[in-house]
This record gives sequence, C-alpha cells and structure tokens, in this order.
Amino acid sequence: MNVATYIFGWILATLLGTVFHLWKDGGFWKLVIYITLSWIGFFIGHLIAKSVGFNFMNVGSLFLGGGIVGSITALFAGHWFSRIESFPGQSN
Repeated sequence: MNVATYIFGWILATLLGTVFHLWKDGGFWKLVIYITLSWIGFFIGHLIAKSVGFNFMNVGSLFLGGGIVGSITALFAGHWFSRIESFPGQSN
C-alpha cells in the first residue's frame, strides 16, 4: 500500500467516527474515543478482508468494504461497552 491509500483510509475512518459521534451525541472525549475506535476497526477490518480475500469495494490496494464493516462494528461495540454501568441501578 502506498501513502495515498493510508491517507484515504485514515480520512474515511475519521469521517465514519465523526458521523457516528454526531448521530449518538456525546462530549469531546466520546468524539476522541469514537474516532480512535473507527481507526482501529477500519484497519483491522482491512487486514482481515485482505487475508481472507474479501474483494468487495476495493480501491486500489485498500479493501474498503472490509474496512467499513470493521469500523462500524468497532463503533457499535465501543458505544455498547461505554453504556455498561459498574453497579446497575446506581446513578451518580
């Protein structure tokens, strides 16, 4: 992969994390968490799609389909884990 491919994937993952943040609402730190989760999920999804040979929505050497699925999966999992309470029924 060349540098332009990495930059395109990074920008797309950042956009996905930002849109998810706007949809689910949250503060500054949630935005940072969502963007970080989106980056991690995107590149893990890309690597899994590359190793399995999942050839859907490829852009050059970037496995875009796998990256998007990985990013969305990481974002929903991170949002779900952030909503778990330490002690159910107890509020601050």
